[in-house]
Amino acid sequence: MTDQQVSDIRAFNRFYTTIIGLLEEGMHRSPYSLTEARLVHEIGKRGSATASAIAGDLNMDRGQMSRLIWRLVDHGLIAMLPADDDKRTAPVALTAQGDAVFRQLNQMSDQAAMSLLQPLDEFQRRDLVAAMRRIGIILGAPIGDDLVLRPPRIGEIGWLIHRQGLLYHLEQGWNGEFEMLIAQLYADFVAAPAAPPKALWIAEQGGEVAGSIYILPAAASEGEGIAQLRMLYVEPAFRGHGVGRRLVDEAVRFSREAGYRRIILWTQDCLSSARRVYQKAGFELAREDRHHSFGVDLNGQYWALDL
Repeated sequence: MTDQQVSDIRAFNRFYTTIIGLLEEGMHRSPYSLTEARLVHEIGKRGSATASAIAGDLNMDRGQMSRLIWRLVDHGLIAMLPADDDKRTAPVALTAQGDAVFRQLNQMSDQAAMSLLQPLDEFQRRDLVAAMRRIGIILGAPIGDDLVLRPPRIGEIGWLIHRQGLLYHLEQGWNGEFEMLIAQLYADFVAAPAAPPKALWIAEQGGEVAGSIYILPAAASEGEGIAQLRMLYVEPAFRGHGVGRRLVDEAVRFSREAGYRRIILWTQDCLSSARRVYQKAGFELAREDRHHSFGVDLNGQYWALDL
């Protein structure tokens, strides 16, 4: 990390806490602090919960949470529900007064969010929301939504070229030759006729592009009935969650149903995560050759799967 990156994060934090009103005395000018309002929200959202469960989810000290709970009990917002023996594990729920506060704070939070969006045009709104969602994903927020595989939308093939060119440069040190190569590969996919069958899948999760892959007929020199798997890619924030495996499995399923008898692919041995995905899908190493490409020395690998 650099001093400038640290400075940029601190500057953004100062800016954002000001613009959403976190420096005000009470949350949305209410009598309740940000922490109290968050606790009311968590209990209202769940219906009931134990203090220890909420403290764990919010990464709060258990003693601090206990004091906060009893303060809101004194204010009439929270009630302790009956428990067996141990009061420390007794669930809590909102009272009627607490539920009214929960609904009011929820409405005011919605209005605050809308006030951020109101002066922006549609393109700026999409950028703002996508950037916020991406910050959450990168910092480990639960993604929640199921992984969806779908065709590309307008602008996404250009995004795939940009993103993969940048990632392979940062992670592997590859130069602009690789970006030019994949630009041509994606152009080849778009230009290929509909038959024999071809398909490109975007993996989407939480509204974000998580990865992609495509299948198209291999060059005629490879023989008839051969499919080529290309451009398996998974965003760093989504790695380790089975996205690559799901993409490869879908490509294999499609190729089998389309009547291909074999799938081939070309990769580099330094891309170990991708290689493990191919191996688990049943691909076998056919041959290797060393070459100098993209500004570095590489060991190319050709893998194949008989269907």
